[in-house]
Amino acid sequence: MSIQHQLERIFVGLNASLYRISGGKLGGKMGQAPILLLNTVGRKSGQRRTSPLLYRRDGDRYLVAGSHRGAATDPGWVLNLRANPEAEVEIGKQTIPVTATEIPAAEREAAWAALDAMYAGYADYRGKTDRSIPIFALTAR
Repeated sequence: MSIQHQLERIFVGLNASLYRISGGKLGGKMGQAPILLLNTVGRKSGQRRTSPLLYRRDGDRYLVAGSHRGAATDPGWVLNLRANPEAEVEIGKQTIPVTATEIPAAEREAAWAALDAMYAGYADYRGKTDRSIPIFALTAR
């Protein structure tokens, strides 16, 4: 595991811990964009994995993008959701069981418009990679 990956895991763990302790008051926003904690089951390990993610409320669902800051590969949570779409999100002090659905190509443009309006960095991430960055809708079950 690279040093960058190790540092990323430490940062994610600290962010998640602060978020949980403070009920989302610490680590709950990046600029004006809200953050949720996505809890998935590791597709290989079977262990619980937590990822702090920017999200956009869209009616009764939450939109999250697998941007991975423009990396050439999808983040692990995307692969976990594709293997098992049953997950949970933590928003503030609330834990919500969700089912993840990958947004189809026909709906992706509208979803990107909403996400870009919330966080301008997404356009930069899309410019850094050749892959189609997936967007997931997380719907309470």
